Amino acid sequence: MSRIETDICIIGAGSAGLSIASGAAQMGARVVLIEGHKMGGDCLNYGCVPSKALLASAKHAHAGLDNPDFGIAQAHPEVNYAGAKDHVRRVIDAIAPVDSQERFEGFGCTVIRENGRFISETEVQAGETIIKARRFVVATGSGPFVPPIDGLDSVTVHTNETIFDLREKPDHLLVVGGGPIGMEMAQAHVRLGCKVTVIEGAKAMGKDDPEMAAIVLDNLRSEGIEIVEDAQASRISGGDGTITVHTPKGDFTGSHLLMAVGRAVNVANLGLDTANVEHNRRGLKVDDSLRSVSNKRVYAAGDVAGGLQFTHVAGYHGGQLVRSLVLGLPSKVRTDHIPWVTYTDPELAQVGLTEAQAREAHGDKLTVVRSEYSHNDRANTELQMRGLIKVMVVGGKPVGASIAGHLAGELIALWAMAIANKMKMQAISNTVLPYPTYMELNKRAAGAYFTPKLFESDMVKRIVGLVQRFLP
Repeated sequence: MSRIETDICIIGAGSAGLSIASGAAQMGARVVLIEGHKMGGDCLNYGCVPSKALLASAKHAHAGLDNPDFGIAQAHPEVNYAGAKDHVRRVIDAIAPVDSQERFEGFGCTVIRENGRFISETEVQAGETIIKARRFVVATGSGPFVPPIDGLDSVTVHTNETIFDLREKPDHLLVVGGGPIGMEMAQAHVRLGCKVTVIEGAKAMGKDDPEMAAIVLDNLRSEGIEIVEDAQASRISGGDGTITVHTPKGDFTGSHLLMAVGRAVNVANLGLDTANVEHNRRGLKVDDSLRSVSNKRVYAAGDVAGGLQFTHVAGYHGGQLVRSLVLGLPSKVRTDHIPWVTYTDPELAQVGLTEAQAREAHGDKLTVVRSEYSHNDRANTELQMRGLIKVMVVGGKPVGASIAGHLAGELIALWAMAIANKMKMQAISNTVLPYPTYMELNKRAAGAYFTPKLFESDMVKRIVGLVQRFLP
């Protein structure tokens, strides 16, 4: 058994752990990085990267169907499902060197490819190595949650950890779960030539603004996806090739089953109790600096910090912890400026408060402004007129923005910046943008905030009348 003493020991080489390891090591801290599975974690290997790569293949398969509207003959491409998965693998392989063990060893990190487990409040064991550190960061992420449904053990159950390795195109994919993962994979597969049924126990995309979700769901249904809501899966029967999901809304039979009902944080087998680290099923119990409430040597980052489960949140946590663990500067995490996106077509993006949340929080102080895609010239040129931006404004500052439509994930960036930096709507309305661009949708929303004040005000009209009388 060998022993190492270090400044920072990080358990988990996903987005959060890699961000911290990179920054800390390059700034001169001694860093040990422990990873028992794949470098890059869920995002690179099973999440963001492969899902967006598969969606890209599906987009190309679908593109030719709209051709007649552009004056071009409709095209029906021959889909090679295994070839689409080859594209997914090539993308992962292209990005993997950025997250590789060799790269981080080049930064000066000691990388140990074993599972890590606390053996005391100040020590972690990884394989045949014991690491004593001044500070520990738990960044073990999360994995797919598979609920205990009767009969589930009798069939092959795919999750986001296995669906990207499937080479045989499903005839009929049953997706249990109508959240972001479920809806993205549903659209990818229907565009790649599969029949798809989504079975959701409550409402599909139920965490999003209902008006915005409806824009997305209407398009998904128009592409042939069957979406069944309020249909809690109660039992699974049949076998591979003929899997039946039983629900109060009826029975649904397909060839393959994908479980996409949520995520479970990875806190098992970490020895957290031995280290006196309080935790529950949502993750470690931490304060607003991401520090354990019970063991001040231990911090959490990413999904196991018990909050929003997004790769960019993990990266944000990493930056905050580099600030506090390496430089000794105070840091507090916030969530009001965190955006998120569902990468369906059209996309759905959100930052800050939804309209319902803003009305509950701010009441009569709230102003909601809207910008329709149909009023945007670039959207008209590309036949992307179905979409909407809503911005929630209090005291002249945005407190939330919801976007459903083409490039929503790109457009939300402006509102994320505005909220993060407490910018006023005037800053957006003052910005000159190139024409024609989708970004003009954001400026139009900002302009809509000032329209009643400028064009519907009797006071303004009286002032303008007076000015006009005296202008030379």
